[in-house]
Amino acid sequence: MDVLRPMLINIEGRIYRKNLVKEQVHQNEEEEDFNYSGAVDCLDEPCDSLTIDHTERGYRCAMAVPSALYKYVIGKKGETKRRLETETRTSITIPKPGVEGEIVITGQQQSGVISARTRIEVMLDSFRRKQPFTHFLSFAINHPKIQERFLKFKEEVLDLCSQDRGIDSSIFQNPAKLHLTIGTLVLLNDVEVGKACELLQKCKEDFINDVICKKPLLINVGGIEYMNDDPGMVDVLYGKIQTKDGTNKLQLIADGLVERFIASGLMGKEWDRVKLHATLMNTIFRKDPTVEDRNATSGKYNPRERESFDARNVLKKFENYHFGEVELNAVHISQRFSSDSSGFYASSGVINFS
Repeated sequence: MDVLRPMLINIEGRIYRKNLVKEQVHQNEEEEDFNYSGAVDCLDEPCDSLTIDHTERGYRCAMAVPSALYKYVIGKKGETKRRLETETRTSITIPKPGVEGEIVITGQQQSGVISARTRIEVMLDSFRRKQPFTHFLSFAINHPKIQERFLKFKEEVLDLCSQDRGIDSSIFQNPAKLHLTIGTLVLLNDVEVGKACELLQKCKEDFINDVICKKPLLINVGGIEYMNDDPGMVDVLYGKIQTKDGTNKLQLIADGLVERFIASGLMGKEWDRVKLHATLMNTIFRKDPTVEDRNATSGKYNPRERESFDARNVLKKFENYHFGEVELNAVHISQRFSSDSSGFYASSGVINFS
């Protein structure tokens, strides 16, 4: 890590510097105590954006925390909670497991309450980053004509290349779920889903309408590419995307959405620029055809999690395969592991361009 450019953590609009801490891997990590010592500079400095109430008994602060994260504040046998209370001289009240509510911090000293809240926020931010994503921003491209061309592509690949290592029907995308992934989200309760929906609507008003002038965006899906540097050891093949008018409007929308969702704290930063692509073949589908793979959308792979396939012949024979044109008229907050009546992912929120 460059000490002059430390990692920054955005927590509810406040920015913290994160020092490099060597993490230990535990079998039951969710039950282990979080070592927040040295994780963030200036933990105990007052912050004007914190809401700390002055009561007759001292100071009080309430934090809205998804119930799925309570266990990380409690720690193994309550050790994390007790240590926080001891070190900050506060009392921390946590709702019962599974009950959505607020974690309440009380104490005689304002600085202690601020310190406890900040440490909890940093701790939960770290664990949130390790949660499997629950939703993702997407453009649907499952138009009937695109699906028809995709099924033809699948048929021809299996006919001409099924003898190549690792190629079989199990690694092809479900045609009803063809889409472009913009970015992934961890939304752990209805409140967070609501915030994501509100932000998506605000993005439409702030910049998307200006980019597209309230008209659908016509794109062309044609040609195939792979993500790693060895065509004989491929995990994912994807369809290339281009706007019909040759502009960068689609890229501007995707990058703008990711920038704003990262700034809000609802999305973690992975890349400086969104890679616009439509997954066609993915070896992760071997295990579960309903999977929307985070690693595939980000370009990160763990070779131990999957078996690659030899794509050299597919790339040679179908390099310029044309899947068709489709109008993009909406951005969805799609739910992972779900389907709607059309077979596409169920949507928790959507904005339409026209």
